[in-house]
Amino acid sequence: MTWSVGAGLEGRGVILTGATGGIGAAVARGFAAAGAKVMAVDLDRARLDDLVGGLEGSGHVAAVVDLRDLASHDALVARARAELGEVYVLANLAAVLRRRGSLDEVTEEDWDFQHDINVKSAFFLARAAGNAMIAAGGGGRIILFSSQGWWTGGFGGSVAYASSKGGVTTLCRGLARTFGAHGITVNCVSPGQVNTPMLMTGLAPEIYESMKKQTPLGYVAEPEELAGPVVFLASDHARYITGATLNVSGGFLMY
Repeated sequence: MTWSVGAGLEGRGVILTGATGGIGAAVARGFAAAGAKVMAVDLDRARLDDLVGGLEGSGHVAAVVDLRDLASHDALVARARAELGEVYVLANLAAVLRRRGSLDEVTEEDWDFQHDINVKSAFFLARAAGNAMIAAGGGGRIILFSSQGWWTGGFGGSVAYASSKGGVTTLCRGLARTFGAHGITVNCVSPGQVNTPMLMTGLAPEIYESMKKQTPLGYVAEPEELAGPVVFLASDHARYITGATLNVSGGFLMY
């Protein structure tokens, strides 16, 4: 048997949110290469169709869903069960960041927007997917996305974003305790600096260079460097890992 980082994922159904983002698209390609069937979830139909059409293998589908609509979650999971045959993995990468120059510039709408998507929808979608996995009786994998900000607390106007990611990290642990008895693992990936539009939008060049200098490996990650950890956490290799926060920051943080 050929060793594979995605062992056990061939033919399995995966819901992937935030699929057209920089990291999301790389993760979608990673799951497809491992033989999984991907339901790619995001807001832009054209970008979703382009992503799904380019994935290796077959059986992949696109779903246009605004995850802030909590009533859509059960329907999304039901559709995935019908079209993929099952929901074995939920990889929830959907997130937003509004970078402000100072605390005083953060509005209530900024706060609500980031928390509604980053942590509120993460909880309700994970609950819907977890309940479907329990009903199916075959276990499963839930993978959430935090950020190095959950540990550092963020700076200035990114405090609201960082607090939402702290919520995701804690949420992961609670869900892991709840779902563990059903053979469902729940883990969290915590990236450092990754070369994506989310990082680069509104980022001063000198700050970017400072990030590289503060990272022991000396560079900002490319999205593909996050795909492997996600696929690993969904695979058979990670079946005894749950409630963990995997630090993928190039040494920017060490814990």
